[in-house]
Amino acid sequence: MRSSNPVFSRRGFSRDNGYAGFNAAPQAGGPAVGTQGNPYAQQGGNPYAQNPYAQQGLQQGAPPQAPVTTGRMTMDDVVMRSAMTLGTVVVGAVLAWALLPVSSTSYGLAIGSALVAFVLAMVQSFKRTASPALIIGYAAFEGVFLGVISEMYNAQWNGAPFQAVLGTMAVTGATLLVYKAGWIRVTARYARIGLTIAIAFVAVMAVNLLLVVFGVAPDGGLRSSGPLGAIVGILAILIGAFFLTLDFKQIEDGITYGAPKEEAWLAAFGLTMTLVWIYIEMLRLVAIFSGRD
Repeated sequence: MRSSNPVFSRRGFSRDNGYAGFNAAPQAGGPAVGTQGNPYAQQGGNPYAQNPYAQQGLQQGAPPQAPVTTGRMTMDDVVMRSAMTLGTVVVGAVLAWALLPVSSTSYGLAIGSALVAFVLAMVQSFKRTASPALIIGYAAFEGVFLGVISEMYNAQWNGAPFQAVLGTMAVTGATLLVYKAGWIRVTARYARIGLTIAIAFVAVMAVNLLLVVFGVAPDGGLRSSGPLGAIVGILAILIGAFFLTLDFKQIEDGITYGAPKEEAWLAAFGLTMTLVWIYIEMLRLVAIFSGRD
């Protein structure tokens, strides 16, 4: 199942050969694929009968092997690119925090940085190949945005950013543990249900934002500081954890099927967007639970 939204679809390893995970499209002339394009639902129960990277040097019909030649993505590549991308976010956030005092000017700069980051993310999402410059640029502007809003939250709720960082790490670690333990299986049905919930959530939040802007819900509506706002925040974090499982699955499949090395940038890009989502929601949740407006 592939979402029409390029960000929600977590395009990842979905180039001309299709994605090696739950949302790959069947290749023309290939074997029939069940469960709406799930390449793991193959005739005869062979999950490797349709290897989307077979024409890149892997033998079709054989169990996938770890990359043995240069040019194939490895876990080291993913870790290195993710460290570079997340490191850029952190550097941007620290500089913004240190150099921009809390004011209406810095708030405007934060909004502008967020818009630039969004545009860069959209451009990368629609590109057929990974662009390190776009991804690093997105991380830099996202970092500025996070630095400014983190400083603002810290000024009102002392220690909130630190608690949000710890919360983000806890959610990420717990999700990885649950995924590696096999308690969550990323299947086509799982992705379809999760993406539907995520898209519906964003649509409702967009409507809620419009209501707030036009004064219909001056207290924040669904994003208020009361119990309803806390419930919405927890749901948003759960959606972020869902996206993490998709990221983990794409990385695992990309390595298994020998995705090109450049795809590690897309893995880093997806992980960064997901972690930023979780951090922002965690920051809001910490503020709500602090019990002060």
